[in-house]
Amino acid sequence: MTTGAVPGQTRLGVIEAVTTVRDVMAPAPLAVVDASISIDEAGRVMRAWDVDEVLVTDRGRLCGRLTGREVVVRSIASDRHPASVSAGECCERDPHVVAADEPIDHAAQLMRRHGLQRLPVTDADRLVGSVWRTTLTHGG
Repeated sequence: MTTGAVPGQTRLGVIEAVTTVRDVMAPAPLAVVDASISIDEAGRVMRAWDVDEVLVTDRGRLCGRLTGREVVVRSIASDRHPASVSAGECCERDPHVVAADEPIDHAAQLMRRHGLQRLPVTDADRLVGSVWRTTLTHGG
């Protein structure tokens, strides 16, 4: 029986094994935008959160990730005004994700293989959090 105060700690003070992504993930809120908003609005969210990317959802389901690169390549460099392009049109589709109940090792392998610093965490296709490479390398 866990107390919920410290991941992996029981009432008796015995440390349980932290083995799943859910044990170490940062839960929502995250820098997330709806697929229907314009990329200029998404850019304001990125600035407000001081992040280089936002996750894009459609009715609560993760559908992509939007970075500054996508904004430049898919709108500005294509002579499209950022107010006329939606985050859903512009985002990188099918980003790498990890399920909340996957082993931590699986998340670490995905990050190494694809050069990622952060992975969105899903539960039944719903975005529930994210896990950072630094969390995994520093033991949670």
